[in-house]
Amino acid sequence: MTMTDPVADMLTRLRNASKAHHDSVAMPSSKLKKSIADILKREGYITEWNADTARVGETLNISLKFGQDRRPALSGIKRVSKPGLRVYAKSTELPTVLGGLGIAILSTSSGILTDREADAKGVGGEVLAYVW
Repeated sequence: MTMTDPVADMLTRLRNASKAHHDSVAMPSSKLKKSIADILKREGYITEWNADTARVGETLNISLKFGQDRRPALSGIKRVSKPGLRVYAKSTELPTVLGGLGIAILSTSSGILTDREADAKGVGGEVLAYVW
């Protein structure tokens, strides 16, 4: 069975595992998913990620981060641009999430960046997701 939106599948797995207070979540790996996981680690939403060789392809394992009283660091995540409706942002009109408390993940010509990194580089691109 083919998957039409692997990024949405990744975000849904992260959202569900976070709400269920799981320590880690596994999913099929890709270069785009690794870039998104790297951004989530840099921004402090997850503790660790690694890609393990599976029987077919690779598996991406993500360790979730929790704070006091097992409160998840990843409180919300939303897919913005979908295969049926792509959403793009100009470099002058980059989105802000919760007044700057969250991040927007963009696919730009300079790679996968957060809204702040894209603003610093002066590039726009496809808005993949909002994370808070």
